[in-house]
Amino acid sequence: MLLKRVLEPEIMDSSDEAEAYDAMDHGEVNRRFVDDLLAAVSERVSRLPERTAEGAGTTYLDFLDLGTGTAQIPVELVQRNPAFRCLAVDLAPSMLEFARLNLEFAHVTDRVVLELVDAKRLPYESGRFPIVFSNSLVHHLPDPQPAIAEAARVTEPGGTLFFRDLLRPPDDAAVKRLVQQYAGDETQQQQQLLDDSLRAALSLAEIREIVVGCGFAATTVRTSSDRHWTWIGIKS
Repeated sequence: MLLKRVLEPEIMDSSDEAEAYDAMDHGEVNRRFVDDLLAAVSERVSRLPERTAEGAGTTYLDFLDLGTGTAQIPVELVQRNPAFRCLAVDLAPSMLEFARLNLEFAHVTDRVVLELVDAKRLPYESGRFPIVFSNSLVHHLPDPQPAIAEAARVTEPGGTLFFRDLLRPPDDAAVKRLVQQYAGDETQQQQQLLDDSLRAALSLAEIREIVVGCGFAATTVRTSSDRHWTWIGIKS
């Protein structure tokens, strides 16, 4: 029997938690996320005009990141292409404080904008964004359906939704194995963060049921690693 889901707090808003999260080594996972995201939107990226040396008249490709945390993925993303811009939102002020530091350190404050926003109630017009993505937001939400529906609403027709999150393990032994494998060298607090997140994660069947309810095929969600699922949806 699959582990029962144990919810985490929806908002990680203590400075200690934000600092511990930001200090964890997410580099490889974040690079793979951006690689896979860009592969999913490669046709859209290929249509961008070549950038002039002066940057004048640049056509930008805009992304929306839901649950950005400390904005490590938007930093990685916009460093890949000077024509990328990202609006990165989160509901935790402490996370956004660390995100601002990360943007300043990477010198990308001109192309990544941070906003304090609830992903379940986005203040943006329908169809505004060509690409909406999210990494590790869903497992924080007691009911992820409103956030998925809102993400679809603000995606333009023909646009791409790219979500990735943890996959709930089948049992306690699997949780312990994954924590040891991927956070064994981290602090006890950081190991506990991963343990809690794995237990709060959805099963493949649960996330598929949600995307089907939002008008997407179940097959658009797949298992993408030993601990992740990935959803790639195209807005009709």
